Amino acid sequence: MADWPIPAQVQGCMEVLRRAGHAVHPVGGCVRDLLLGRTPGDFDLCTSARPEQVMALFPRTVPTGLRHGTVTVLTEGGGGVEVTTFRREGRYGDGRHPDAVSFDVGLEEDLARRDFTVNAMALDEEGGVIDPFGGRGDLAAGLIRCVGDPDRRFAEDALRMFRAVRFAAQLGFAIEGETLAAVGRNAWRAGQVSGERILAEMEKILLSPAPERAGDLIRLGLLEHLRPGRACPGLSALSQTEAAPGPRWRAFCRAAEFPIEVLPVSRALRRAVRCPEMELVHRLALTGGELAGLGFRGAEIGRAQRELARHVLAHPEDNTRPRLLALLKRTDGGT
Repeated sequence: MADWPIPAQVQGCMEVLRRAGHAVHPVGGCVRDLLLGRTPGDFDLCTSARPEQVMALFPRTVPTGLRHGTVTVLTEGGGGVEVTTFRREGRYGDGRHPDAVSFDVGLEEDLARRDFTVNAMALDEEGGVIDPFGGRGDLAAGLIRCVGDPDRRFAEDALRMFRAVRFAAQLGFAIEGETLAAVGRNAWRAGQVSGERILAEMEKILLSPAPERAGDLIRLGLLEHLRPGRACPGLSALSQTEAAPGPRWRAFCRAAEFPIEVLPVSRALRRAVRCPEMELVHRLALTGGELAGLGFRGAEIGRAQRELARHVLAHPEDNTRPRLLALLKRTDGGT
């Protein structure tokens, strides 16, 4: 593993499992990111060890998803490492989760159940890349492609269609032709995905280097059950907006006429979209206390802050104390 920057706590987990006679591999997104020269946010491991065997080998574990073979190993000072047993999945009755899983499989069959080729790679004990489905080639070509039959992958888990757009936006990739066509054929399944999951994927797209790809969700029909109609204006201006949830959601909802209330957003985000000046009040260069010192009282302070915030929304360069004081002096409430 010397050729890859594998964290010590992950190395330690693998050594324990291998000494006990089990196969274990870094897998999925961490391998993709390593190949792209990025620092992975986390490292997931897949193993031949059954969940109960993993739990017996480590002093501190959390049974994160025993039904699906996942245990989180808590390491000394290094957080948690997610360890999942090689598995085969049964049918997906709800279009989101397998009805049953079995653990009598090897690594390649475990990789075969994954969503996209770029996420279906693992590292062997010497650091070599195990890539049975052409993930490295798709990384080089900048493509998001399903593992196997895309219609089957999306029928198994409709969230994968949102993930396809999200990975394309985050990585700057295109969605491979047959995979893209399958999204269109299966877009009706998007109603099986919870609002919380849709919200999370949309926010990752909006905060990505290509936030305009959020429009693909509309054009492909993935938001049809939330916002009828596939017409969507160009959203290229989104990338010029501050890369924060409030500004990006606000710009998207206005440009695409997307009703934010159809998703389970926080009250703060809903207010940021519908009443953006309220979000900005706390970032004004002139505080409520300073307004009180200038002679504003009670509700006058709130009114003055909202007026200043509305002005700064249109003229961000004016958010300085001297300029805001000058603006106050031009209003009836100024001193």
